[in-house]
Amino acid sequence: MRALRAYVAVIDRFNHVLGRIVMFGIFVLMGILLWSSVSKAFFVPSLWTLEMAQFVMVAYYVLGGPYAMQMGSNVRMDLIYGELSPRRKAWWDAVTVIFLLVYLGMLLWGGIESTLYSFQYGGERSSSAWRPYLWPIKVTMCIGIFLMLLQTLSELAKDILMLAEGRETRDVL
Repeated sequence: MRALRAYVAVIDRFNHVLGRIVMFGIFVLMGILLWSSVSKAFFVPSLWTLEMAQFVMVAYYVLGGPYAMQMGSNVRMDLIYGELSPRRKAWWDAVTVIFLLVYLGMLLWGGIESTLYSFQYGGERSSSAWRPYLWPIKVTMCIGIFLMLLQTLSELAKDILMLAEGRETRDVL
């Protein structure tokens, strides 16, 4: 149980700090979209703004996902789940987390294969007029998916601790 607590503390702390930093990515996105609007209105439209905004949004979403899961901001169907006791919620989460782990594992596997493909063929580029390299965003996606996998295991460890000790272990930060 001590090892589970240590794992939860390390993963939750890391994802909490990263999530708080990634939160400011929305301002980067806003700056890119503002520049896009200004350049279209007053100058020559920039070729890079739309795709760069998409890349920033992907990084914001994927790297912020573990933090959102940790904070309980993920979407659930609370029709039944919301009425359960904390112990039954822990049981339900411990069983259903298997589906999320399988999904994230497959997603990570596909992401790694796609990233390796991007490196193997001389640096895969986008087909847009700007033609940026795609490996930086693919690496970011793999890191984000891996961190989501670690956070999912942390949530499972919290459920196991809840079932074993009978007390809430959600706030280990």
